[in-house]
Amino acid sequence: MTDHRNRPPGRPPHRPAAPTEGEASSPWRRGPRSDAPPRDVMARDPIGRERGPRDAGAVGTARARGPAAGPSRRDPRLAEPPVAEPAPTQRQTELRLYGLNAVHAVFARRPAAIRKVYLAEARIPALQPLLKWCVANRVGYRVVEPADLDKLAGSGHHEGVVVDVLRAEPASLSEWLRTLPDGPQCALWLDGVGNPHNFGAILRSAAHFGAGAVLLPKHSTLALSGAAARVAEGGAESVPLVRLGRSDNAMAQLRSSGFTLAATVVHGGRSVFAAGLGPRVVYVLGAEGEGMDRELVAACDQRVSIPGSGAVESLNVAAATAVLLAEWARTRA
Repeated sequence: MTDHRNRPPGRPPHRPAAPTEGEASSPWRRGPRSDAPPRDVMARDPIGRERGPRDAGAVGTARARGPAAGPSRRDPRLAEPPVAEPAPTQRQTELRLYGLNAVHAVFARRPAAIRKVYLAEARIPALQPLLKWCVANRVGYRVVEPADLDKLAGSGHHEGVVVDVLRAEPASLSEWLRTLPDGPQCALWLDGVGNPHNFGAILRSAAHFGAGAVLLPKHSTLALSGAAARVAEGGAESVPLVRLGRSDNAMAQLRSSGFTLAATVVHGGRSVFAAGLGPRVVYVLGAEGEGMDRELVAACDQRVSIPGSGAVESLNVAAATAVLLAEWARTRA
């Protein structure tokens, strides 16, 4: 409540001007220039990860410590209460993307996943459709300095834009197979691949040649990162990730759907250019250095290699993937 006791006599109490029509509901913040774009429509700190109403459900509330209520747990007649699993943290549910093509791709395919946008002033013209969508859907965006984008992305390769999005969870193998159309298909089973730049290059090649999915082993820690998405140049939104169960069960499911499983090896495999793998194939690729698990190689239907001059031992996994996919696409043409 405002105290008017010290107001000079005759002077009316100050009342803030009512907002004009459109101001009350608009997320745009007015600046000193009427023609300038809104520069601050969300958090005060461009580097921090503040949470607004949209993020409130992503972080749990800490429980107060104190003596346990109710009967003693020592009583053997009483069962232990179920322990709730912790809710996914914001870091687990959100992904920070950067790079023009990565951002354009997620806006084209999953606009509802976008949570925050940071951009350099020079990128406003190129990102007008995204900014208009943000205004219409009350999603915050902020114009920041390039140095702030460097910090937000953790890289100087952001191309003037950084976006926080909800992470797309991998599908199960059964779900992917149910939605798979008839006809030729190719998938990539990545065993031990962990370098984000290799992963991004693999996704880019997979998108270019029309691969159906990237298959991730049950216990693989490989996940899409901002660096991988940037290297993929939009391919990360085109190629679904599929989480496998037990390897033997996954192989059985794939074979029952008409797939041939081809282990890619440096030595001792048949030339991929003469293998005749059929219209449906899963290339199984291992990490550089360690290679694939031997039991996994033995369980595959064929072993294939990429012949070369011998001047170097082999191609890295990303380059090898591009060759394998190109050969698959050539035989389907």
